[in-house]
Formats: sequence, C-alpha cells, structure tokens
Amino acid sequence: MAKKYVVRLSEAERAELEGLVKTGRAAARKRWHAQILLKADEGEHGPAWTDAAIMTALDVSGRTVERVRQCLVEAGLATALNGRPQQRYKSPKLDGEQEAYLIAVACSAPPAGRNRWTLRLLADRMVELEYVDTVSYETVRQVLKKNELKPWLKAQWCIPPEANAEFVCAMEDVLEVYQRPYDDAHPLIGMDESSKQLVKEVRSPLPGQPGEPEKYDFEYERNGVSNLFMFLEPLTGKRYVNVTEQRTAVDWAHQIKELVDIRYPHAERITLVMDNLNTHVGASLYKAFEPPEARRLLDKLDIHYTPKHGSWLNMAELELSVLSRQCLDRRIPDQETLEREVKAWEARRNASPAPVNWRFTTADARIKLKRLYPSLQR
Repeated sequence: MAKKYVVRLSEAERAELEGLVKTGRAAARKRWHAQILLKADEGEHGPAWTDAAIMTALDVSGRTVERVRQCLVEAGLATALNGRPQQRYKSPKLDGEQEAYLIAVACSAPPAGRNRWTLRLLADRMVELEYVDTVSYETVRQVLKKNELKPWLKAQWCIPPEANAEFVCAMEDVLEVYQRPYDDAHPLIGMDESSKQLVKEVRSPLPGQPGEPEKYDFEYERNGVSNLFMFLEPLTGKRYVNVTEQRTAVDWAHQIKELVDIRYPHAERITLVMDNLNTHVGASLYKAFEPPEARRLLDKLDIHYTPKHGSWLNMAELELSVLSRQCLDRRIPDQETLEREVKAWEARRNASPAPVNWRFTTADARIKLKRLYPSLQR
C-alpha cells in the first residue's frame, strides 16, 4: 500500500537532523522524531525504511511514525520535530449577573447522592439551568476564589432553639453574673472540661533541617484518653488545669473540693459558671463524700448553668480553645507528658495574666438575639 505522506529530505535537512541526533542535547521526543524522518527518507541519500522497520528499530508506534511524516509534508520540518502547537480553549468569562447565579447555585443543596458541590458539578448545573451556554470548571474555580463567600465550607456550631424561654432565662442569668464587680470574698470562676487522645509515635520523627520541615510518620499508636478540667477566674486572668484519667462524677467532685479548700480557702462563697453536664451537679458531691462534707462544699458554691446549646457563654470554654491551639495541637504520648506540658502552659499563661474583657450584655442579647425570645400574645 502506497504511503500517503512521503518523506524526501534535502541535503541541508538531513545534515540538520543528523547533527541533532548526534549531539544528544535536544529533548528525547525531538530526537525520536528526527530519527524517524532520517529512516523514512525516500530521497537520494535516504534509506527509505518501511514503517514496520522503523517501529521495530526505534520502539515507537505506527501512528507516531505516520503522524511525523504527515507533519513534515503539511507543516514543515520544525512542526515535524516539535509537534503541532496545542490549541487551548479559553472559556468565556462570566458577567456579574452570571457570577451571582453561580454563587446562588453553590449555596443551594447539592444534587441527590452527592454530599457537596464540586467545580465540575457547578459548571454542568450552570449549563443545565441555561445561565450560560458553556463554562469551564476552571472559570468556576476562579469566580469562587475571588468571592468572599465560601459556600463549600461548613462549621459545626451550637445552634440554640428558636423562641425558647428556658434558653434566654439561663442566658440572662449568666450575663447578669458577668456584670458583677470583682469581689475577693465572692470570686467568679468559670469551669469546663475537655478530653485529649494520647498518641504514641511508632517511629522516631526526623528533626527539621534547613529548608526542610520536621517529618513524622503517618502511622501512630493510640494510648488512651485523658480528661482536662479547666478553671478560669476571668476578672483576674488566673487559670488552673488538672489532668485526670477519666471524667466521672467523683472526679468532678474532687476537683470542686480542691477549688474550695485549696484554690480559694478564704472565699465566703464561689460563683461557679459551667455547662449543665450530667456530672456537674450537687449530687456528684454526695457520691464522693460523706453527707456533711458534701453539704459543706455545696454551701460554698453559687452555681449558674449556661443554657443548653449555649456553651459559648462559658468563658472557660474560650480558655480551653486557647489551650488546645497553643499546647494540645500535637501528638502527646502519655498522661505524664500531658500533665507536664499542661502545667508548663499554665505557669506561662499565669505569669502574664490576661483577664477576659466580656462585653456582651443582656441589653445586647435582647437586640441581637431577639429571635430566641418568645413572642408574647397580647
């Protein structure tokens, strides 16, 4: 069968190709194309190899040999060596109205069977809704990137119920407590607790080097969970953190005894703000101590609970967040190390006390959180 594209090289072209192959400085793809042309040359000085012979000798496909011959005949030697320039499709830009449609789609519920929108899904949806004739997912990415709204992000949040009298009652009670002036005989204490998973390395991390970060293995060994009790005196900036093996009612009771008898032995009564966890009740004291002792400790406390789904009202939770970011956001192998690191953090934190400047008041709540208040029918 006759070849459709016949290679006939001039002496100058053969000399150029032979020099390119011999120097070995050109890209491998370019040298292969040069060798194909030299072998396929049917001119006066060419060997006129068949495509099959070229395929075997150079270990290339028949389609590659044919494409190189075609490029030479149709576009010249430079194109045969370097290949045809790729035609890149440029997606049309979206105007302001189309960008608004795109943001609206990205904020809507994803298609059935998908947990979130992807760039390709958004591009396809824009075409389906006939907002555009065509749009690339790269254009979609650029529009979302420059927009301040990030509809693909989700945040876990404590969402309070609508028009709930119980919520606003507890909220206003805590906010009223926060407006009280400092009183050494009646200190205000916020209390919260959290857990920390202990993780042991299975291989020693590699220390960081100039220009290289520290490296640690993705594999690890779980070594149990420890509990942390946080006590914060917001008006003075004092923090106390205790680490325990678990978070039972008895553990909480012993923390309260330490707070009353060791931390604030001269206080007439301690105002304690905390969330309404099932262990944070007076009954826990009776589980840990004899009735007279439990009653003595309970009488030293003025307890105020944050509302359900309103733990953000507990200032001790803010301090736990600081502890988590500054100290706990890493692998800690055992409880002994955890206690040592937490105590070091506590000492440094208390060395430069940072009182909490709480500005949210009941008056603010009645305006900004008006939807949480019951609507009275008159």
